[in-house]
Amino acid sequence: MRRNERTRGLFRAPKLLWDAMMKGRYHFVYDQIPFTMNRMSFAKRINLVKAGSNLVYRKLIPLNMPLHMQFELTNYCNLRCPVCPTGVKSVNRKPRNMDVELFQQVIDEVGPYLLTASLWAWGEPLLHPNLKRILAAIRRHDIAILLSTNGQKLDDEDVINALVEEPPTHLIVAVDGLTDETNSKFRVGAKLAPIIAGVRKIAEIKKQRNQTHPILHMRFIVMKHNQHQVADLADFAKENHFDFLTVRTLSIVDARTTETTHQNFIPSQSEFQAYDYQGGARFERKDYICQEPFWFPTVLADGTLVPCEQDYNAQQSLGVINDSVSLKDLWFGRESSKIRKIIRDHPEELSFCRNCPYRDREITDCSIKAHILNNRIDFPNLI
Repeated sequence: MRRNERTRGLFRAPKLLWDAMMKGRYHFVYDQIPFTMNRMSFAKRINLVKAGSNLVYRKLIPLNMPLHMQFELTNYCNLRCPVCPTGVKSVNRKPRNMDVELFQQVIDEVGPYLLTASLWAWGEPLLHPNLKRILAAIRRHDIAILLSTNGQKLDDEDVINALVEEPPTHLIVAVDGLTDETNSKFRVGAKLAPIIAGVRKIAEIKKQRNQTHPILHMRFIVMKHNQHQVADLADFAKENHFDFLTVRTLSIVDARTTETTHQNFIPSQSEFQAYDYQGGARFERKDYICQEPFWFPTVLADGTLVPCEQDYNAQQSLGVINDSVSLKDLWFGRESSKIRKIIRDHPEELSFCRNCPYRDREITDCSIKAHILNNRIDFPNLI
């Protein structure tokens, strides 16, 4: 987070503390998505308060369990996006799906404390052969569940069944062009047809069942080749029965791509640029305070726990979760404290920190605009 965001969080702390502890209520915005947690359990309230101490003291062994987590259901994909580590084959791990039993072990351990769980990382989650079991396992806990997809499997009946029978809170669908030509410029190999067919089908089933979830969320990354379509996004999303729309800027990542490759996609309109540029070079900001290893770790498909989703090859692994090693063992372990110290005090030593997608942004969020398209849904009060 930016230093001003940290200051704002500290200023709001007394009211947040009162609402969390006395009312069991916590309102927050995550990448332009509003959430309000109601009737939080005592364990969740205490963990939230403990995590708040990280705004002041980023202790090498934090007081809290994670507030947010990323789960890599698969580490392979059916597309070839040109600045994604998976798309350019920078991920040197063996392709695999996360074992359902492993997922159940981790989510049952951390679920009582989490606010959000993001079910994606460096692969396409809808390719997981046991998606419905994964969703059923996490829905036993009071967590905001976000599932992001490129949408190429959304017309599959088994996938649709999983998403309506065990719905995540938000089904985030990447649509980076309103025609196949513009969408596939970045989402190489993608077609709009399965996306539109799947979203329309899920919307129809939701209407028949008077069902709110999953919120059908279209996400659009603005780039040079598609910036002319921004004005038509809301109409396109409404026409195809999306409930929510976010507009995103393109992030730099620690992948086998050059700055030149990234710059080829940067839009000319400055309002849609993720970063400021001086003399053609990205302006480096000095006021970023990394919180990821203190409350937002990632579990990779093989059970490896990493301090940040950007560490896609587990350069700084906290260890591997298995039958005899729990998340708590690693989260509060000595090795984790060593890695947190590097990230906190000497981030320049790590490539995924040097190429952090959040560090040089004016604001932390990657999304810059949000549009509620379905007024029948009370978005902040869904959890």
